[in-house]
Amino acid sequence: MTDRRSRTAAPFRLRGRTGQITPRTHWLLLCVLVVTLSAALLLQGYTHHMFGITSDDETGPRGRSDAVPTQVADGGPVIANAATAPHTARPKARTIALTFDDGPDPTWTPRILDVLRRNHVHATFFVVGTEVVDHPELVRRIVADGHQIGIHTFTHPDLSRLAPWQRSLELRETQLAVAGAAGVTTALLRPPYSSENDALDDADWSVLKQAGAAGYVTVLSTQDAQDWQRPGTDRVLANATPHGTAGQILLMHDAGGDRAQTVAALNTLIPRLKARGFRFATVGAAVGMAGPVRPAGLGDHLQGLALIGLLQGGDRAVRVLGWLMYAAGAVSVLRAAVVLVAARRHRRQRKGRRSRSWGPPVTEPVSVIVPAYNESAGIEAAVRSLLASDHPVEIIVVDDGSTDGTADLVESLRLPGVRVIRQENAGKPAALNTGLAAATCDLVVMVDGDTVFEPDAVRTIVQPFADPNVGAVSGNAKVVNRGGLLGRWQHIEYVVGFNLDRRLFDLAECMPTVPGAVGAFRRRALLALGGVSDVTLAEDTDLTMALCRAGWRVVYEERAVAWTEAPASLDALWRQRYRWCYGTLQAMWKHRGALIQRGAAGKLGRRGLGYLLLFQVLLPLLAPVVDVFAVYGLLFLDPLRITALWLAFLLLQLLMGLYAFRLDGERPGPLWSLPLQQFVYRQLMYLVVIQSVFTAVSGSRLRWQRMERYGSLPTPAVAEK
Repeated sequence: MTDRRSRTAAPFRLRGRTGQITPRTHWLLLCVLVVTLSAALLLQGYTHHMFGITSDDETGPRGRSDAVPTQVADGGPVIANAATAPHTARPKARTIALTFDDGPDPTWTPRILDVLRRNHVHATFFVVGTEVVDHPELVRRIVADGHQIGIHTFTHPDLSRLAPWQRSLELRETQLAVAGAAGVTTALLRPPYSSENDALDDADWSVLKQAGAAGYVTVLSTQDAQDWQRPGTDRVLANATPHGTAGQILLMHDAGGDRAQTVAALNTLIPRLKARGFRFATVGAAVGMAGPVRPAGLGDHLQGLALIGLLQGGDRAVRVLGWLMYAAGAVSVLRAAVVLVAARRHRRQRKGRRSRSWGPPVTEPVSVIVPAYNESAGIEAAVRSLLASDHPVEIIVVDDGSTDGTADLVESLRLPGVRVIRQENAGKPAALNTGLAAATCDLVVMVDGDTVFEPDAVRTIVQPFADPNVGAVSGNAKVVNRGGLLGRWQHIEYVVGFNLDRRLFDLAECMPTVPGAVGAFRRRALLALGGVSDVTLAEDTDLTMALCRAGWRVVYEERAVAWTEAPASLDALWRQRYRWCYGTLQAMWKHRGALIQRGAAGKLGRRGLGYLLLFQVLLPLLAPVVDVFAVYGLLFLDPLRITALWLAFLLLQLLMGLYAFRLDGERPGPLWSLPLQQFVYRQLMYLVVIQSVFTAVSGSRLRWQRMERYGSLPTPAVAEK
């Protein structure tokens, strides 16, 4: 047998698996996934929630226009070379350039395209980048139908209020989106909230100069249908009808709301103007511009496809995160409700039990087995606390090849009723089996070497054995070193998490774990199972599940209190919980057959294993979703709403904590650290589950993780019996 420090547990065997994902590899994959998801969410949040389409009268008053050249202010609506030598152009006489802003829209753009096709008219569509990403097929249809594409920025902000780098980003990302969607690039730009030339101010002119330096031709309007106000079809038609024969660039919209009036007005407007001798053309054709829309280069096309894919992935991620967050919230509330109701019923049941007891008092002696490997820091306190018990005990310390003098220390105490058995290092299950073989009593209590018992703990924990159907009893393990913040968090977890769950399991008769720190068993039941198995790293969970499947009842006795040392560092806590979680997954897999069994085994399978899978595996795996969505919501959604939801979740946990502390007779003072627990401890616990699941699924082997001992256990005043 190997040293316990290097003992490994057998991996899960999954049929059809041809390779393994090592822990280092899956952490690398997880980091890549997190970075990619974060980038997609940041981009998605910026593009969808930092800006929005608003009406033209919500952009604020215009400023001074001293810097706007006179030839621009008084010139045509198409402005080229704004950065160097600006010049403008007007549409030809009796020429209408229909332009549509804010699309494409899945409802209204196709209807407008149908009207244009029926009337054999070509128009110019100034598209918003986010809409292009959402509906690239519509951009392809616009181009395929012979219409012209212009850009209307990516998120529809007021460009005059943005920094120059943000303006460049808005234009470049929109251009890439168009290149990815339709394989073309365009030189046409219409800034959001723009109108006619004489409305330009100095801030607007700075935008046009920057766009001109980047090669864009700005397209303003000469006539506004004002369909965005939805004044009625007749009013839209009147606003869109030119007076006289001058050429016009007509501003309309194919997105941004209900555009039924626009569609209805177009059906009348186009035939009416044709009857008056007007012709319809794209902006480029109306002013004689050569080739404003050209095929995109391979690089731009590929970058555009990548941008569309990234943003669409971000949209899907947000939707999935939202669903998962609601699922996690529902599961959390369900667990809280189930656990609290069960705890209340368990308390009432136990009150009744105390009035009539389990049966005749159990007074027979008990064998206490203490497996010890390098436990010199706390073994004396543990043994002396057992000797101080108010119940007859024999104490068997099984030294499992310790190298720190643990056996010598116990022998030097010369305590009556304490026997030391030495063996070569073979692991904790082997040490427990050695103790079982040496025990002379039918009732045995198994105790970790870092645990101190209350004087009445042994007597209390064996009383349920008055019921002949009881095969094992779980005691109440409490954290002794709870002074620091990490200790307080573990203390809260023991009281609120472990003990509330044990009350539920006891009530449902599906207890999955009798903890190694404080548990009692019928010796004959254990021997019938072949002793303690060493095929998992959670031998206590494996043993308890085996007892349940053998038909024995396992109960919880909260009055049997023992004090145990908890890890004092995050590294030690990680190693302990990693072993616990991985071992529990092993035990669940080993005993999965209980799902289809009847009787006590079926209760374990369908109740116990189902609870563990839902609340201790799936819920922690969903926990990162809550955190990611919370950060996303604080940055891009409603911070007050997100904060309110977080406070409601915290309040729920606080109420659970207060009730659990009351049931355990604990002072609620440590609960002040509960909010802080959400930012460090909770993340560590769900990372443990992620690591354990990856390790289990990949079939990797996990070494035994022994916890460091700190010697913080109090030595009982009564040294001997």
